[in-house]
Amino acid sequence: MTEEAVEAGGAGADELPEPMARVLGEYERHLVSERDLTHHSVRAYVADIAGLLDHAARLGHTDVAGLDLRTLRSWLAKQQTLGRSRTTLARRATAARVFTAWLARTGRAPVDAGASLGSPKAHHNLPAVLRVDEADELIRAAAEIADDGSPVGLRDVAMLELLYATGIRVGELVGLDVDDIDRDRFVVRVFGKGRKERSVPFGRPAARALDFWLKQGRPRLVVEGSGSALFLGARGRRIDQRAVRTLVHRRIAEVPGAPDIGPHGLRHTAATHLLEGGADLRSVQELLGHASLATTQLYTHVTTDRLRKAYQQAHPRA
Repeated sequence: MTEEAVEAGGAGADELPEPMARVLGEYERHLVSERDLTHHSVRAYVADIAGLLDHAARLGHTDVAGLDLRTLRSWLAKQQTLGRSRTTLARRATAARVFTAWLARTGRAPVDAGASLGSPKAHHNLPAVLRVDEADELIRAAAEIADDGSPVGLRDVAMLELLYATGIRVGELVGLDVDDIDRDRFVVRVFGKGRKERSVPFGRPAARALDFWLKQGRPRLVVEGSGSALFLGARGRRIDQRAVRTLVHRRIAEVPGAPDIGPHGLRHTAATHLLEGGADLRSVQELLGHASLATTQLYTHVTTDRLRKAYQQAHPRA
């Protein structure tokens, strides 16, 4: 049983009734081959559905065709009694709806039992972001360290510049190849969630940092197994997400007064600064690769919150 399945309150596929286990395996293959989801997303979906099917089996169901709305609601209610957060409950309700829709669409169930399943509204906490001067200080300090010309230092500056300039996800950053950078048009080709491709612009500071890295840094780290990876680790292989997160946290800690954020915090920061600078919401949505405008709208709350604080500090009648 996976850790995710345990956390979802369920069993592994080998502990389910055989008809359920078979359908769960078919669903996993569907997520991988037809929806082209990342390994992490597939694992999370499968763990949630394994938990749902285990709950259904404990209620006496032996086949997915018997899933009904009452069973789905009972599963979510059990999750709530176990203290799961509203965000987790909302995610699992979504996972259940996607699964039951697939069951009905493929003829594995007579009706879509989850079509009427509601979701608890998740709380959206305002993300911590850097001020413009803090973002400048972050990259300036990293550039000072890179003045020794070390390839790792040049790489770190290029990664920080690109994360802040584009707002791309850390998984998208580490997946970049050299050919994904268009240095003439100042855009980077990114493959986001579901392998959806988009082009994201970056500015001249990021372009300069990338040039230094590609001309003076990367060639000194390249090994036989480097392939076409844009960013390399100290041993010459494609850098991984953990190394990037460690770098960002370490560099942020060197900026006085800055909140402790990781690569996703730089993504929040980029989006916030774009909106504060006058970018429209639809453009920011496209840049970030959000499927829904509602996700991007979170950043309008961030900028409004910052405006309110500035008003309270500055206006004599605040």
